[in-house]
Amino acid sequence: MKVNPNIFKAYDIRGIWGQDLNPEIGEAIGRAFARLLQKENGEKKLKIVVGMDMRLSSPTLQERVMAGLVDSGLNVVDVGLVSTPAFYFAVAYYGYDGGVQVSASHNPKEYNGFKMVRARAMPVGRDTGMNDLKEMVLHDMYQTSTIKGEVEERHGVVEDMVKAQSAGIPTTRISPLTIVVDAANAMGAIDVEAMFAGLPCKLIKMNFELDGSFPVHQPDPLDEKNLAVLREAVLAHKADMGIAPDGDGDRYFFVDEKGDVIRQEILRGIMAQIALHEHPGATVCYDIRPGRITRDMIEAAGGKGVVTPVGHSLIKQRMLEVNAVFGGESSGHYFYQFSYGTFEAPVPLVLKFLLWVSEQKKPLSEILAPYRKYFHSGEINSEVASVPSVLERIKKHYATGKITLLDGVSVEFDDFWFNVRGSNTEPLIRLNLEAKTEALMNAKRDEVLAVIRES
Repeated sequence: MKVNPNIFKAYDIRGIWGQDLNPEIGEAIGRAFARLLQKENGEKKLKIVVGMDMRLSSPTLQERVMAGLVDSGLNVVDVGLVSTPAFYFAVAYYGYDGGVQVSASHNPKEYNGFKMVRARAMPVGRDTGMNDLKEMVLHDMYQTSTIKGEVEERHGVVEDMVKAQSAGIPTTRISPLTIVVDAANAMGAIDVEAMFAGLPCKLIKMNFELDGSFPVHQPDPLDEKNLAVLREAVLAHKADMGIAPDGDGDRYFFVDEKGDVIRQEILRGIMAQIALHEHPGATVCYDIRPGRITRDMIEAAGGKGVVTPVGHSLIKQRMLEVNAVFGGESSGHYFYQFSYGTFEAPVPLVLKFLLWVSEQKKPLSEILAPYRKYFHSGEINSEVASVPSVLERIKKHYATGKITLLDGVSVEFDDFWFNVRGSNTEPLIRLNLEAKTEALMNAKRDEVLAVIRES
């Protein structure tokens, strides 16, 4: 069986259906994952959760990955159509031994893939098992079992998730806000429907019908063009805010009543302060991409901020190491520590944010205005011949700044700061830069880009 090794990414497996992925590869991945867990767990009879998103190829891939697991002697719990956070919840809350989610997140319709976790929804990434899975699949290093596993179905996961993760949040104090949600015909629709069921808010639903062909727009709210219909709807309905989950429902984006996008570093700072109010002096994790307002807000709330590399699996791993109660990534992932695991949890994110907004008794744009104090370039990609040589060039050119090498190269001066890092899968350099004034941001953005693109 010929397998494209490039489908094995830093945090998951992903490729084009019919080109990089097919039923046979799906079954092989099931067998390889079974062997990985069996090697780690000895003779224990394992029970694994398998879920899927709404992509057109997902039912086939789910069926075949389950076949690979069962033939390898594992029992499977089929949770059906679930968001990635609901999948994580099912693995961790019910105490299963791991799981596989069939999903390609926010990618275009022709893609699909797999996210794998161990018990407590601990992620499998490049240095925590993904390389082993890659070797097993590429070299047929797995075997069937004489004792087959069994498949059972489990229903009500989303309802259990909302009940468990909303416990202790005084949702009756949330104001009757008008909120537009654009689910992009993807998995966030299921979670949003459940979490809003008991709220006094007026929910205006857009694109809630699950459709893996994504007829309206791609489910990637990080690309602002995909937020256009949401922003227009917020203005048209005179709504208090808008919300956009991504394709598999593990990233959330918000816009205020004026249709302006709330920058993730501000939202992350707000949610960090809420977490620190609940857990005084606790640790909060956030990724290294510039977003200084997050650091300011953590320090103002008396918390300890820990900077992490970029990547949801890396942030979760770091959160576990430092016992962080909350974490946020610039791409819209928000993580909470529960007694049963640490992973993305949109339920407390959305409910606590709505409660916080309700308590301010002002329009969202006015609430956020004091936090919009830095100017950000956004993430800018440049195709380069050699990522390492560009990083070396950046280090030499900005040697007078404070340099950090946690993920790529981060450079800090008094009035501007930036991170430059390579893509995990392409010959691309990604730049994120912030400054204290818009003019300086524009000037330094262009200056750093010139250094990056120097031939």
